[in-house]
Amino acid sequence: MRRHSYRITNRWTGNLGTGTSAYGAYSRAHELHADGKSAAITGSSDPLFRGDRKRYNPEELLVGALSACHMLWVLHLCADAGIVVTEYHDEASGEMVEHEDGSGEFTSVVLRPRMTIADAARIPDALAIHHRAHEVCALARSVNFPVTHEPTVVTGVSNP
Repeated sequence: MRRHSYRITNRWTGNLGTGTSAYGAYSRAHELHADGKSAAITGSSDPLFRGDRKRYNPEELLVGALSACHMLWVLHLCADAGIVVTEYHDEASGEMVEHEDGSGEFTSVVLRPRMTIADAARIPDALAIHHRAHEVCALARSVNFPVTHEPTVVTGVSNP
């Protein structure tokens, strides 16, 4: 078994002058950095929790990470199977519940990938690959809530 490590630096940039002297006295702004990356990811909390809607919140990043992991496995498995993918688009969504004490947890994520392939005869194979990708995606395997997928596979010319 091989082990992999991932490192992120998260820097809070939301001190408005008085730090966390009161719940409303600070911004939830922060930046995620990783060595060798070209840009930071600017984050905040969900606007419902005093966050900046122009920045990504952790909940969106979790849904995005699940979507990206699934997509990367699908592309890999399609390439290995000789299925030519020309376009891939996912409208992923996640549901979170907030408890009386303010804590929250995700209850589900649904991935809705739409994929264009070159050969219509391979649509059943491409759909099956989505199931295999779900089985091997490290992120979907690591969360304690259901991650489902509702793929659509079509053929045609991709839109560049």
